[in-house]
Amino acid sequence: MKTPFYGWIVVGCVFLVLFLTYGVQYSFGVFVPAMVDELGWQRASLGGAFSLYSVVYTSFSLLSGRLTDSLGPRRVIGLGGVLLGLGIMATSQISAQWQLYLCYGVVAALGMSNAYIPCNMTVVRWFHRKRGLALGLASCGASCGILVVPMLAAFIIEYADWRLGLLTLGAALFIVINIVARFMVRSPELMGLLPDGAASPSSGIPPTASSADDMAGWTLSEARTTLTLWMFLLAFAAVLLTVTVPFVHVPVFARDIGLSAMGGAIAVSVAGLFALLGSIALGALSDRIGRKAAMVLALCVQVAAFLIFLVADSAASLYAGAAAFGFFYGGIASLFPALVGDLFGRAHAGAIGGFIFGCAGILGAWGPAVAGYLRDVDGDYQFAFTLCALTAFCALLLFLFIPRPRRA
Repeated sequence: MKTPFYGWIVVGCVFLVLFLTYGVQYSFGVFVPAMVDELGWQRASLGGAFSLYSVVYTSFSLLSGRLTDSLGPRRVIGLGGVLLGLGIMATSQISAQWQLYLCYGVVAALGMSNAYIPCNMTVVRWFHRKRGLALGLASCGASCGILVVPMLAAFIIEYADWRLGLLTLGAALFIVINIVARFMVRSPELMGLLPDGAASPSSGIPPTASSADDMAGWTLSEARTTLTLWMFLLAFAAVLLTVTVPFVHVPVFARDIGLSAMGGAIAVSVAGLFALLGSIALGALSDRIGRKAAMVLALCVQVAAFLIFLVADSAASLYAGAAAFGFFYGGIASLFPALVGDLFGRAHAGAIGGFIFGCAGILGAWGPAVAGYLRDVDGDYQFAFTLCALTAFCALLLFLFIPRPRRA
């Protein structure tokens, strides 16, 4: 019986890591109302903690991407599980704002920086022809996490309290990620294989000449000389400026329009369900129509989502906006690493993807804090959602005109 291609086992491991990390990350908004009620802090303070978290975890992706290329994903992702688990567990015991910023905004964020880029760029190394499909399936982990974990968190908060919820989630992160990381292998060449399982050493093709995109791969220093990389970075910064706003603020927005805390958690889970559909559909579609076309399509859906939030005044309209946003989110999560691999090759995908993600994150991580400030000042989210729609449209235009990189 033919042995299954190990790349699909890597995809399964990435699915589990992203399920936990992104499920916990985007449960933060579910904890916000209970934390506000007990601690008496303003929404802007909690949004600011999430923004600091976003800055730290995206900026340290600059380092985690390089380390994944050199040390491999096993060590990098395992360390991430330790830091993220300890940070979330410590957050469950906070009583002052500085503790929230330290435990969640720094320690947990450092752990999270070892998730998205190391996981997805490892999948990029294992696949070429089916890269969009493989990344779409791996990204389903994040989507399923967003679907399941916020509901679990809301259940624990309702029947116990928010502290027990964070403690439970932190322990799960610590244990499961370190088990799964042991099965992560950096590239197929280390096992005598080639990307996609398309050929083996016995076929006469040496493992070092694995694919066309490797042979023409770019180093990070070479990529930084291209207009392509800087347009990509700016466009992705605009994406990151808006992408976390609904996950942090929709549970609070749900309460503003008369829904319960569970109603807000359901909205986040609806986004997770449609993110699952978006990651598979847009990932597979991008293998056929091209990565850039699929990216533009995803951003059109994001603009529509924020326009729906602008007029949402009931559970039905809120869930419709969450569904559209989730479909976009699932697609962008799989399309970003695939586009990095397509444009710049496999060999240094971790370093290049980490550079783009890290720099864009520093520029774009302030969305939740700005949205929280505007909500506190204006008394509603109308202006915040309008700015998000305009920013998403700018990202759409930038991605539409990104050229392929050219060597001097």
